[in-house]
Amino acid sequence: MTLLLTRRDLEAVLDPADCVDALREGFRRAPHTTVPGQRIRTDLPFPGTATALIPGLLPGIDAYTVKVNAKFPGARPALRGVICLHSGRDGELLALLDSATVTARRTGTAAALGTHLLAAPGDDTVLGVVGAGAQAEATVRALDTLRPRRDLVVHDLDPGRAAEFAARHGGRVLPSAAEVAARAGTVVLATWSRQPLLGLADIREGTHLTSLGSDEPGKRELAADLLRAAVLVVDDRELAAAMGVLAAASLPASAADATLGEVLDGTRPGRPDAAARTVYAPVGLPWQDLAVAWSAYRRAGELGVGRHVDLLG
Repeated sequence: MTLLLTRRDLEAVLDPADCVDALREGFRRAPHTTVPGQRIRTDLPFPGTATALIPGLLPGIDAYTVKVNAKFPGARPALRGVICLHSGRDGELLALLDSATVTARRTGTAAALGTHLLAAPGDDTVLGVVGAGAQAEATVRALDTLRPRRDLVVHDLDPGRAAEFAARHGGRVLPSAAEVAARAGTVVLATWSRQPLLGLADIREGTHLTSLGSDEPGKRELAADLLRAAVLVVDDRELAAAMGVLAAASLPASAADATLGEVLDGTRPGRPDAAARTVYAPVGLPWQDLAVAWSAYRRAGELGVGRHVDLLG
């Protein structure tokens, strides 16, 4: 029997603090995985792309994930797909999970971890958000479990969506990304932009930026001059150079100062001083799907959430 977990099911079982713990532990374990994950993407003869992440593996978890996503920027939601959670013992399909929910949660949680580690310490930070979608929502929710903030400012091309986001999180709407950066000490960008939204001239000393929109070829949120001047942290150097933030700015893998895993385990420093500009720009890795999917699968079993289906019957 296969457990079917819909968006509503996943929202019921995925606690932000539990996801933070699962991702933090995953970053520590992932370097010891013997089979590297792959991220495969292709254009389509339709207004979207197809992406597959295989296999999601972590030492200590006797299971793996295969994720297939459709990304259609003009659709709502823009990302749709499924995550297959398989047993590592015999390949049994343990669960089918809504990919959009798991992807937003794992991306947002990893982003919150990176933001927390690299942003300036203190409880008087103004948090800025550019792009008020599902990934920004998950990031802010997870970040609120890690550190306090004084205020929140948000910009989105859809003013109504920005207003709803601001109302949910006790913030206010600003008319541009540059104005968000002018007022916020920490900025999270989660957009579909094909042109840089912020450059070096827009960013004060000491600002941290987390850029979630540079996760595939052609997408850009930060200009090359800003990336060169900042302490740049990624989740995977080679992927960032092949299809992520480094590729978009024509920078080599060596331009990344560290990976988030290296910052977490102390082998590379994060923020060097209070004046440094820092950037976290992940692509997204298959093991992150497993970390969140496994947590959801186990919690759903404890609570009796979801529906079992017999796909072989």
